[in-house]
Amino acid sequence: MTLTSIPRRGLMLVLSSPSGAGKTSIARALLSSEPDLRISVSVTTRPPRPGEEQAKDYYFTTEADYHRMVKSGELLEHARVFDNFYGTPRQKVEEQLAAGHDVLFDIDWQGTQQLKASARDDLVSIFILPPSLAELERRLRGRAQDTEDVMRKRMSRAADEMSHWAEYDYGIVNFDLEKSIAQVKAILTAERLRRTRQTGLVDFVNEMRGA
Repeated sequence: MTLTSIPRRGLMLVLSSPSGAGKTSIARALLSSEPDLRISVSVTTRPPRPGEEQAKDYYFTTEADYHRMVKSGELLEHARVFDNFYGTPRQKVEEQLAAGHDVLFDIDWQGTQQLKASARDDLVSIFILPPSLAELERRLRGRAQDTEDVMRKRMSRAADEMSHWAEYDYGIVNFDLEKSIAQVKAILTAERLRRTRQTGLVDFVNEMRGA
């Protein structure tokens, strides 16, 4: 057995932040540079935004089907955000972890708490903070996707979301995007090397020792 072939169990990497703080940009950078990282595609009842695709960005579904999935235990976590429902399909995530792949989650604090309750050993959580509320609002307005009413709701919600940052394993203030990406990569590298996640390490050491 060589070092590069040591089996390991994948981890669930959660990135959370107020909308506009930079987690989506960080997630895209990670997915483009980390071949062992897979995105968790969520189920949602909200309508698609321009350019979004079914099964790539979200699994868009009806409220009736969503509630059926919740009731049957098909979702690892689920939550209501504003007037829509979101959740994570359980089976696909479990298959990826068992195969040694890491799964990236872009979810809020409610979903993170549910994952912590059901799968704490597999979870690594990071909260991304904006450099200021003024900068957060500037980024949101720059998208030009939301009505003024939705914008007010997002800014009102941001303070509540940020109050949960201490519930996460790590906290990063996104002053500079490239630096923040590097910091998340450093966390991912370290967490992959945890002894408990390297499931093949016992056999590797025993083989060297002749045990």
